[in-house]
Amino acid sequence: MDRHDSTFGVQLFIYDLSRGMARQLSPIMLGKQLDGIWHTSIVIYGEEFFYGGAGISSCPPCLQGGTMLGPPDTVVELGNTEVTEEIFMDYLSSLGETTYSGDKYRLFEHNCNTFTNEVAQFLTGNKIPSYITDLPSEVLSTPFGQVLRPILDSIHIAPPGGNVISSQNNHS
Repeated sequence: MDRHDSTFGVQLFIYDLSRGMARQLSPIMLGKQLDGIWHTSIVIYGEEFFYGGAGISSCPPCLQGGTMLGPPDTVVELGNTEVTEEIFMDYLSSLGETTYSGDKYRLFEHNCNTFTNEVAQFLTGNKIPSYITDLPSEVLSTPFGQVLRPILDSIHIAPPGGNVISSQNNHS
């Protein structure tokens, strides 16, 4: 946690779920180069927050045990926020009960990256990198992506190691 004059540093952790395989196989399978299959999380107040099939979850950042994904491939400094931890946890609880409940997870349209993009804008006014948010449309714009869509739509990614955020589990 960076704390200077009541501001808190906000980081985006970026993981390649394919562990490099997307870079190797995408030209053959999709006819275009993809550098990774991205999972993202927001790190603030000494916790890592992410969204998946279980809903909004948190865990210690990877360097402190974190998720089973290991260390992130990239860390992006998104900026600072004056939003307090209490306000943020209330915000997440509200999102978890409505927009980002586990049953609303959709691999292509409503996933960890749409979550981190929304949360990043709430905290800092900044979006996450477009190469991450544009990935689903990149895949679906290919014939093979269209063939795979019914299979991929049934996948709910929920990295193990997190605690689900809800109004009953508020860290206030």
